[in-house]
Amino acid sequence: MALEADLFEQLRDTIRRFVQERLVPLEADVARLDRIPDETRQEMRELGLFGLSIPQEYGGLGLNMEEEARIAFELGHTSPAFRSAFGTNNGIGSQGLVMDGTEAQKSAYLPRLATGEMISSFALTEPEAGSDAGSLRTTARRGGDEYVLNGTKRFITNAPYADLFTVFARTETGQKPGGAVTAFLVERGAPGLSLGKIDKKMGQAGSHTCDVIFEDCRVPATAVLGGCEGRGFKTAMKVLDRGRLHISAFCVGMAERLIKDSLAYAMQRKQFGQPIAEFQLIQAMLADSRAEAYAAKCMVLETARSKDRNESVSTEAACCKMFASEMVGRVADRAVQIHGGAGYMEEYGIERAYRDVRLFRIYEGTTQIQQILIAKNMIKEAAAAA
Repeated sequence: MALEADLFEQLRDTIRRFVQERLVPLEADVARLDRIPDETRQEMRELGLFGLSIPQEYGGLGLNMEEEARIAFELGHTSPAFRSAFGTNNGIGSQGLVMDGTEAQKSAYLPRLATGEMISSFALTEPEAGSDAGSLRTTARRGGDEYVLNGTKRFITNAPYADLFTVFARTETGQKPGGAVTAFLVERGAPGLSLGKIDKKMGQAGSHTCDVIFEDCRVPATAVLGGCEGRGFKTAMKVLDRGRLHISAFCVGMAERLIKDSLAYAMQRKQFGQPIAEFQLIQAMLADSRAEAYAAKCMVLETARSKDRNESVSTEAACCKMFASEMVGRVADRAVQIHGGAGYMEEYGIERAYRDVRLFRIYEGTTQIQQILIAKNMIKEAAAAA
């Protein structure tokens, strides 16, 4: 359900001001200290950012996909660490619960996720199962009224602070991939759950990941997401469709910020007696960046509207994720080139963005996985039409 147009515009304007006035000035400090200030997190809670896409009946704002994409455009104008602070509560950490949870599970967790009282994480990736999610090795063995989980999850966003993990584990063996995967809602204090050390990453300082380790971790049978075994793989794929669209929209926002900064620099930086923006080879880089960002924005909005009409968008979401994440990488590279030596220096922030955007081509499905998914769906659709 969409917000009223006026209310949505008020929300977007508020978030735009928050990004420009509160978050952008903190970017360098967050990168240097590798942490987001507690008072900034509290401001995010007060603005309702932890519940953007959580349904209104559970205390969230209930944004539809197009509205969420438009908000992500705004959030992309600052460091991705800020979005990551509340991103899992709106995206992969909560959407499995929103889509497939029982009413009791939704009532127990969604209101607290919407306010930011709880932080959620999506525990799918493993040391030997990333792109091939169907081959995960974490197991869940049932004994009476509980399950015993064993395995390790890797690179889990917000895991160091998470209160609730959506964990994907194999509940049976010998079946086809996916059919044996079950999703569990596991709380932080579950016996047998522990966390690894915080990962040291190439970029996105202030956003943290770590291993989540299950050693005879016992959870009640009521922790099975949706109350039914064997549906976890389908849940994960549905969640990733929405997550890929959100990331695509964020990539557009980051590209727009980089283009704006590059244009401003090119207009004031002089060489050979004139602003470098007057040189055609600089103009070509600016124009290519603007055209590609515009194309990605159109793709995201069109696909978001299709999703809001309850149409299947798996292929289109993969197209968006592939194009937008590759696009922002090219834009960041051009931004460094336009800034020249300044682009390589820490104080300007361009080199930081260059490192930050590299992750978008990897998580929530690498570019190569998107290519495979798109092609397989094309073949399937052609065979069905024959």
